[in-house]
Amino acid sequence: MDPLDRVVKPKTKRAKRFLEKREPKLTENTKNAILIRGGNANLTVTQVLKDIYAVKKPFAVLYKKKNITRPFEDQTSLEFFSKKSDCSLFLFGSHNKKRPNNLILGRMFDYHVLDMIELGVEKFVSLKDVKNSKCPEGTKPMLIFAGDMFDVNEEYRRLKSLLIDFFRGPTVPSIRLAGLEYVLHFTAVDDKIYMRSYKVLLKKSGCKIPRIELEEMGPSLDLVMRRTHLASDDLYKLSLKQPKALKPKKKKNISHDVFGTTYGQIHMQKQDLSKLQTRKMKGLKKRPAEKLAEDGGATPKKSKSA
Repeated sequence: MDPLDRVVKPKTKRAKRFLEKREPKLTENTKNAILIRGGNANLTVTQVLKDIYAVKKPFAVLYKKKNITRPFEDQTSLEFFSKKSDCSLFLFGSHNKKRPNNLILGRMFDYHVLDMIELGVEKFVSLKDVKNSKCPEGTKPMLIFAGDMFDVNEEYRRLKSLLIDFFRGPTVPSIRLAGLEYVLHFTAVDDKIYMRSYKVLLKKSGCKIPRIELEEMGPSLDLVMRRTHLASDDLYKLSLKQPKALKPKKKKNISHDVFGTTYGQIHMQKQDLSKLQTRKMKGLKKRPAEKLAEDGGATPKKSKSA
């Protein structure tokens, strides 16, 4: 039996809080990522992992020791590290003659590998190589994806979903203009993926809306897709399933059109419209015969002659 699968009863309040933190919730915590070096990682791969860790902090754990494992052949060690560190995202770096400067980006579902995509680093510019000011730790990035491949090709579509999951950061209730200071841009063209990161500079423009300038900050990566391990459609749909408590309750007799306008249907009792008071005007005055019929046949009084 796996020691991590056994039922653990907390003996202290601290241990109880730790186990409650890992329990399933309606609104899950921000996803954490583990960054692992393979047994034959070179300086380039090591620096890539360090830069991604600097971008992802504080929602990341960097393993400094080398770990001899091959995720596409055996995933048990990744699943063990994921459960031990309580991380649902991972980035594994390795280097060999067949696949130089190799990165494996993936995510877990119930502590089992859901998706894995292998990327090769063809060009790399580190954070320390760009001599510009950096964003503070924990800054939530704005993600931009360019290229038709992210919408047409299934593997690129899943890669886009994986990158959003990895870099999106915490969910915030509101956004302020000064907080939009970091951009991650991904471009898919000619079977390559270009990752660029920029710092947003707000300049004076003479009006309320500032002039925007982008300053390259690093890291910068030119990637090529190699192998993929994608979850089946059934498992992928299961991982996206939401609990019933989070689903909005359906309201009766309410519909929406394509423009977002809300229409409601109201049910009322039957009304007597014969006694409805309409606007007074000469054309709507009742004739003497109609008044006679309403009064029950009583003869009207004769008007005095002048």
